[in-house]
Amino acid sequence: MTYNKITPEILNLLKQLIGADFVFTDKEKLEHYGKDETEDLLFIPEVVVKPNTPQQISDILKLANKHLIPVTPRAAGTGLSGGALPVMGGIILSVERFNKILEIDERNLQATVEPGVINEVFQNAVAQKSLFYPPDPASKGSCFMGGNVAENSGGPKCVKYGVTKDYILNLEVVLPTGEIIYTGANTLKNSTGYHLTQLMIGSEGTLGIVTKIIVKLIPLPKHNLLMLVPFKNTEEACMAVSEIFRAGYTPSALEFMERDALDWVSKHVQSSVVKLEDDIQAHLLIEVDGNNPDVLMQDMEAISEVVAKFNIAEILFAESQAQKDELWKLRRKINEAVKATAISKEQDTVVQRAELPQLIKGIKEIGKRYNFRSVCYGHAGDGNLHTRIIKDNIPDEEWNGEHIKKAISEIFALCKKLGGTISGEHGIGLVQKEYMHIMFSEKEIELQKQIKKVFDPNLILNPGKIFI
Repeated sequence: MTYNKITPEILNLLKQLIGADFVFTDKEKLEHYGKDETEDLLFIPEVVVKPNTPQQISDILKLANKHLIPVTPRAAGTGLSGGALPVMGGIILSVERFNKILEIDERNLQATVEPGVINEVFQNAVAQKSLFYPPDPASKGSCFMGGNVAENSGGPKCVKYGVTKDYILNLEVVLPTGEIIYTGANTLKNSTGYHLTQLMIGSEGTLGIVTKIIVKLIPLPKHNLLMLVPFKNTEEACMAVSEIFRAGYTPSALEFMERDALDWVSKHVQSSVVKLEDDIQAHLLIEVDGNNPDVLMQDMEAISEVVAKFNIAEILFAESQAQKDELWKLRRKINEAVKATAISKEQDTVVQRAELPQLIKGIKEIGKRYNFRSVCYGHAGDGNLHTRIIKDNIPDEEWNGEHIKKAISEIFALCKKLGGTISGEHGIGLVQKEYMHIMFSEKEIELQKQIKKVFDPNLILNPGKIFI
């Protein structure tokens, strides 16, 4: 596909559509919006625009369609798969001015928010009304709701409560051709036509730009308990995950942290809450929540008995809210800490939870064959491990060439063999698209490309993502 450059005339039209103050071409802005949290990648757009109404987005997309100019939607830029990178240049369309919580409907346990609302800001707003929006990515303090929809984001709470798709009732979307539509209905049940809402969720900004999000809320649990369990064997830590569920318990969070991950993040945030013994290889962070403290204590004691069957050290029970906050800070800051400590590539591996021991064993074996270290952490409760391949002394030509690509291919092939897939919550974006053939046949990929073509006949919206 050949795209056109932005001419001075088109630039002037953009300024007329949304105001000159919200059209940017200076080098500093272009470089800022040319990267996200994916490795060290940088793609410079020709212009950054910041509309604040659906009609303005519609006008921009109609203009881009007419002149065959690529448009890359962007939320907070916290993505890890390159989904918001303008790989074809053109226009970056930021939704950061769409930052309002439009309504919290306590009567129907629903809310309507714009895509530029920060996840944690929204969570806190509904919590003030004793309501709960569970999806909570590690970047919840900075990521936008629109990006969460685009990636079908998860987070620690999703093991019990579900991911973003389980809470979206309806979306207002501007299509690549400029039409403004709603994808569903603001009802808990809807069996009317194709499920366009679910099609949009996780489509990574390739099918449309979300401008309103109608979400389902649930009552806020009143109490929670948290414990950190140290394991002397990594595979046993993974084995314990499925044992907890098989024993009849569903934690509100069940997170896995390999030793290096916890060591690096403790140093990164200067925390001493966890004393790392020499023989500890991994930890599970386990939370239960609900409304009856006595029941929660019984559940936590029973889960403690389950994990005690394995080779563990002394369990740390969080005794105060401050200690809970400190433990959660460690878990949520791991990605940041690993990036600050070492050059790495992250893979968002996911399998059925009972296969986690085989997954982590296989990752370590692949690392030995390809001579790399890995650091694993993530949402073990739903089988989702984030695997960071560490560069260390790997030569640049191997790191950026076929050597590491072959290793990643083997990791993804292992995921498929174990009944899993190659992304649990980070999406495919730019960096994973060359591995899609591992998961899908030619026909399956072609069907998805045809869906893209129906929504975006000129292929102007977020081109270069998901499919080669």
